Amino acid sequence: MRNKNSKEHLYGDVGLLAFLLMLAIAAVLMVLSQNIVVNIVYLIITVGILIITYFMGIIPSLLANMVFIAFQTVVMLYEYFGLNREVQWTLIFWLVIPMLASVALYSMTRSQIALQKANNELYAELVEKGAFDQQTNLRTTVAYVEDAGVFIETSRRFDIPVTTLIIKIRYFNDLRRMMSERQLQLLLKVTSEVIKGSTRGNDITYLLDNNDPTWAVLLYSNAAGGRIVAQRTKDIFEKSIKKSPELADLAISMVIGVSEWDAEEMDNPYDLMNDGIKKTQYDV
Repeated sequence: MRNKNSKEHLYGDVGLLAFLLMLAIAAVLMVLSQNIVVNIVYLIITVGILIITYFMGIIPSLLANMVFIAFQTVVMLYEYFGLNREVQWTLIFWLVIPMLASVALYSMTRSQIALQKANNELYAELVEKGAFDQQTNLRTTVAYVEDAGVFIETSRRFDIPVTTLIIKIRYFNDLRRMMSERQLQLLLKVTSEVIKGSTRGNDITYLLDNNDPTWAVLLYSNAAGGRIVAQRTKDIFEKSIKKSPELADLAISMVIGVSEWDAEEMDNPYDLMNDGIKKTQYDV
């Protein structure tokens, strides 16, 4: 990605320099040609072609340049055969400069668009695979696994119990069919806020799955303490749902699985997480 971005930067810089060079050459030749009216008309047409290049791309630009060249050719033939005038060779640069300037401008803008697209893709990838969920600003599964490793290592060193809560919305797939997109987003927001507000400052909240909303909390506590937190979270969630005019009429409730780290039965953070997910099936 870095090499690709470096190449795009290079293309953009070269395009910018070439574009400025074409403008400088055109300015000098316009002065030397000493034909103010024709130069102004052709300059306006060239600006129009550059606008087409910027907004529509290289193909429409090339077509516009070909039309411009044909137009100039017709004007020259008319002056030579129709008006018996000599061809103004000092204006011949208008056959070439607009085309070269268009190509240079396209090269410059294409690199900018490519860089912007690459940056957007990188940002989306970081959001998807990185530490935070874009919508809720909660830490994701990647962060959960990393943090759980730290919790577990602390548990081993200092014999401190570690528990995770896995939180889901009961019958979410059925609710999804009855709810509008606005209600779904509101439910996601309310649930995230309730979970964060129900835990202590050193307890960390995560969003493990956005499609089938699944939250997790890591606690320095045993399973009994985790169940207390789980019940408190359920109570606050129930009150919050009843206070929401858009959600109060729906039968929305939580299921929470409580899993305590067991060094004899579990090997890694995934075992802790999966055990918590399994226990959500038995929460009634």
